[in-house]
Amino acid sequence: MRTSVVYGSREPNRAAVILEALQAAGMTVTVAQKAKEVQGLLAHRGCDLLIIGQKLVDEDGVDLVKQLRAKGPARQMPIVALVEHADQPAVSATPSKHAYALFGRSGPASAPNQNSHKDKVSLRLAFFQAGADECLSLNWDAAECLARIKAVLRRTQVNASEEIINMGEIELNLTSYTLHISKKRVPLTSKELDLLYVFLSSANRVLSRPYLIERVWGYNYFGSPRTVDVHVRRLREKLGVAAKYITTIPCVGYKLVPPGGEMRR
Repeated sequence: MRTSVVYGSREPNRAAVILEALQAAGMTVTVAQKAKEVQGLLAHRGCDLLIIGQKLVDEDGVDLVKQLRAKGPARQMPIVALVEHADQPAVSATPSKHAYALFGRSGPASAPNQNSHKDKVSLRLAFFQAGADECLSLNWDAAECLARIKAVLRRTQVNASEEIINMGEIELNLTSYTLHISKKRVPLTSKELDLLYVFLSSANRVLSRPYLIERVWGYNYFGSPRTVDVHVRRLREKLGVAAKYITTIPCVGYKLVPPGGEMRR
């Protein structure tokens, strides 16, 4: 099963190289620019990994991590912070010269400039103190960032028993990512398996083509929305008798309607 990643940042394009590396490694990336959007995504469908930039449109990255660690679905979720520069300061405990000037005073004469770094907390340290599992920098090599992210996933991954989704004749094994129809193994491509998983995990919901593209191909896919139609057609052909569960919603997209209107795990 593909690893799902949510990236929250005010300027997601600045991390395009890293996000492309994640997708090349088989991960699905969803981008949100507001903290409210990140929280909505986590509450609605969750993810395997959360990456937070130093600034979002409506929230500071460090503050958002603190909130997510305090309560909600991200308390145990792996969180990686992504900052502009590794040694960037977050806050300073000493008032600036400008602040003293506002009150008609000069700074304390006994405070030498060379010791000012001791009064500062680096942004990386601030993220770690807030609860992040790792903190990366945009000026690091993308390959190193990818390796560090994979290391976080290995450290935080729970060794769960096999998880299988059963629906009618369909049996999708999420551990081995294999499909059986009426007990017979059916080979699918990775995209077809991803597409089927999205359908099974969103039963009785109308799924638009743009939504399916984002979930299966990623946020930076610029191909035709009709790619979805081609893959759904091929998936239906391979599902055989189980193809009846995937219905077309004219002008919108598709909907999976399971037998009896519900699905069991």
